[in-house]
Amino acid sequence: MASRPELKEEDESSFCKFFRNLPQKDDTVRIFDRGDYYSSHGEDAKFIANHVYRTTAVIRKLGRDPGLESVTMTVTVFRNFLRDSLFRLGKRIEIWQSSGRMAWKVAKQASPGNLQDIEEELGGQVENAPIMLAVKVSAKAGEARNVGVCFADASVRELGVTEFLDNDLYSNFESLLIQLGVKECLVQVDNTKKDVELSKLRTIADNCGCAIAERGAADFGTKDINQDLPRLLKDERAAGTLPQTDLKLAMGAAAALIKYLGVMADSSNFGQYQLYQHDLSQYMKLDSAALKALNLMPGPRDGAKTMSLYGLLNHCKTPTGSRLLAQWLKQPLMNVADIDRRQQLVEAFVNDTELRQTMQEEHLRAIPDLYRLAKKFQRKVANLEDVVRTYQVVIRLPGFIQAFESVMDEQYRDPLDAEYTNKLREYDASFAKLQEMVETTVDLDALDNHEFIIKSEFDEGLGAIRKRLDKLKREMNDEHASVGRDLNQDIEKKLFLENHRVHGWCFRLTRTEAGCIRGKKQYQECSTQKNGVYFTTSSLQAKRREFDQLSETYNRTQSGLVNEVVTVASSYIPVVEKLAAVLAHLDVIVAFAHVSIHAPTSYTRPTMHPRGTGNTVLKEARHPCLEMQDDVSFITNDVSLVRGSSEFCIITGPNMGGKSTYIRQIGVIALMAQIGCFVPASEAELTIFDCILARVGASDSQIKGVSTFMAEMLETANILKCATKESLIIIDELGRGTSTYDGFGLAWAISEYIVKEIGAFALFATHFHELTALVKTYPQVQNLHVVAHISENTEDSGSGVQKKREVTLLYKVEEGVCDQSFGIHVAELVRFPQKVINMAKRKADELEDFSGKHEDGFVQASKEEVEEGSRLLKKVLLTWKAEVESKGLTKTQQVQRMKELVEGEDALMNNPFFKSVQAL
Repeated sequence: MASRPELKEEDESSFCKFFRNLPQKDDTVRIFDRGDYYSSHGEDAKFIANHVYRTTAVIRKLGRDPGLESVTMTVTVFRNFLRDSLFRLGKRIEIWQSSGRMAWKVAKQASPGNLQDIEEELGGQVENAPIMLAVKVSAKAGEARNVGVCFADASVRELGVTEFLDNDLYSNFESLLIQLGVKECLVQVDNTKKDVELSKLRTIADNCGCAIAERGAADFGTKDINQDLPRLLKDERAAGTLPQTDLKLAMGAAAALIKYLGVMADSSNFGQYQLYQHDLSQYMKLDSAALKALNLMPGPRDGAKTMSLYGLLNHCKTPTGSRLLAQWLKQPLMNVADIDRRQQLVEAFVNDTELRQTMQEEHLRAIPDLYRLAKKFQRKVANLEDVVRTYQVVIRLPGFIQAFESVMDEQYRDPLDAEYTNKLREYDASFAKLQEMVETTVDLDALDNHEFIIKSEFDEGLGAIRKRLDKLKREMNDEHASVGRDLNQDIEKKLFLENHRVHGWCFRLTRTEAGCIRGKKQYQECSTQKNGVYFTTSSLQAKRREFDQLSETYNRTQSGLVNEVVTVASSYIPVVEKLAAVLAHLDVIVAFAHVSIHAPTSYTRPTMHPRGTGNTVLKEARHPCLEMQDDVSFITNDVSLVRGSSEFCIITGPNMGGKSTYIRQIGVIALMAQIGCFVPASEAELTIFDCILARVGASDSQIKGVSTFMAEMLETANILKCATKESLIIIDELGRGTSTYDGFGLAWAISEYIVKEIGAFALFATHFHELTALVKTYPQVQNLHVVAHISENTEDSGSGVQKKREVTLLYKVEEGVCDQSFGIHVAELVRFPQKVINMAKRKADELEDFSGKHEDGFVQASKEEVEEGSRLLKKVLLTWKAEVESKGLTKTQQVQRMKELVEGEDALMNNPFFKSVQAL
């Protein structure tokens, strides 16, 4: 890491006093811009020291006792910190700038859902769109909750609103946060901490990885929204007549969001926003547990990129494509026609290798982040460089069109034309005048030197300055050659003439050759950096000063012309945004085709059945992320989810046998199919699922003060409330966090409820082997097990011959039940001490013998016998109770009388059900 800048503060005591008087702000880090470096103080300095530098040794004290803890950051370190704190840690940032002696003011603010002020600092490296959402709830006792939300992606100037009914777990709200990929959630402040509904909303937002911002109830009032909304929207007249304005809760949320983002303070926003209503039901619903179970998005501990589905599929070449992919993954389609349209496009690129490679390697690779570019024009901060970058995209459009026109196969040509070619032709025609203007006015030859200037022949004054600049450049080149001769250095490979960002035009020597200027007075060193030593001569310095002055004059002279060019280019923003959408769509489709072809075994196009129809049948299915791991030879398995015969699958088998992988890969494949991608199987037909609900591990619950078992029950409650007949439920172990009998009772009851009441497709991996008895009552239940091969070996140890059982996991899923879990085998694999293993085996054998004693001659009672036994037992108990109450018997007499009554009832004593109860 580069050395840290030294903190220079003219009046230390005044600054310390000023800083300590600032109000406290939770989750906000204040950073002070000091020109060419940044500083942070107090608790923020400690936070940066621990998170960035990983040591408190970097902290310096400012002022007298007690000194103010301070830390400095270079520009690069600051930018990395920004990215980390906003995207990973969910912090808010305030950047303060000096406005005179000891006068500081907030110049920029940012939060995970609002990055507008700091887009330049982030350098456009934003993986996902920063969506900010405000929520307002109306909850009356005994009624369904009414939820209103408004959300915005400030980078594309859109406001979305929706209102919906929700259950007491706010399952729909959770699905919405995931569908939209919300980064920050705005809720009403709850000073008393007694509002249960607000507390639930906060917990859900936290589980979904959203930063939480709070605002007073007054901000959620609808008083000003009727005036503000028409000013923001493109069509002012329509704002009053929009049906969305009737959504009172959503309008309250919109008022809070508009105020929080400060949209009304920037007049360039007026007339630029679009309002639309989001329909929660048009996409598959996912809960946060499913998001984790299916490994949709990269996790903090992911090693390889391919460990998440997003990482696996993200072969996008443009930032807009990567953002759209993240959006599609959270918004799987529900309409068969829409899915087929995407699949047909993917198939076109799968079958046409040349077209796919041309798009990826030649065309898409050269496209910048067009949405960010458009945003710069909208905010009136664009310059000539941004105009040139837009032009460079425009001149590539004929290449795209030509590539599509070379497709000869009609079954693919028509869909490609409809989705891409026709739109690109239209945009290409719209951009013709922009292309002509840039080629006429901008000096495109100067781009090689990374200069963005107007052509000198455009203005007489510019022409004269350009001649002098060219003359100076020739003289500097002559000086370069002269120094090369003097130092005996090759001016092509060792000695360079460069325009440095701080030192201007100067020489650079590679570090190995730097010794040759030491001790020579005519050469003045400027700085030493990784790539070499920068130095200059008095002659070059004079030329550099004159060059800088002339360049400044040139820029001043051309600024009027540049403004005109930028203003004209700004009028093309709507077309740039439309083009961005089309190229992002193309990028994702091409990425799907790339992954489908380059997988260890090629993916296949699935056949999709409309909602509520068809079955899910997969041949040789694989987990797309697991099969990409270097040391894995993936064993394929067939899947059959058929109405009436295998709706509810119970999977038993050994630990580490592949149960979890099997049930998760079905969820992943279903989701991949509904986003329009090909799937990892040799044949595939799927029904459309309205939601994927999961109950798997609860790794982070303890941190949030929730026991593992409580987290398990919360997730399961969510499943039971949300699932429909068209859902896919994935349960990986259930009822393991409590006693065996309680856990089994819950697992049985939940399974029975899903089978009888919901009728959803479900996969349940369990070690409760007794659950497999469900198949006797319900024909739609199917038992599956993962296969393990057991071989018995004998080995001669010092204490005599011992039998050793070896277990080989085959990772194959077959019909039937497995009645062993081989937990002790796993303990052997991880090298438990042999004494512990032997003791575990002995105890397990004892328990099996103990339970076996009851099982000798055990008879399963019929349903009629159970009912008859229960009736007789109830009769005896009622007689006994009446006698106890009337005669006032002692405890010993009560027990004796019960025995006499039971033994006197022959029919009860001979009842098989009563016999089994006695045995237990």
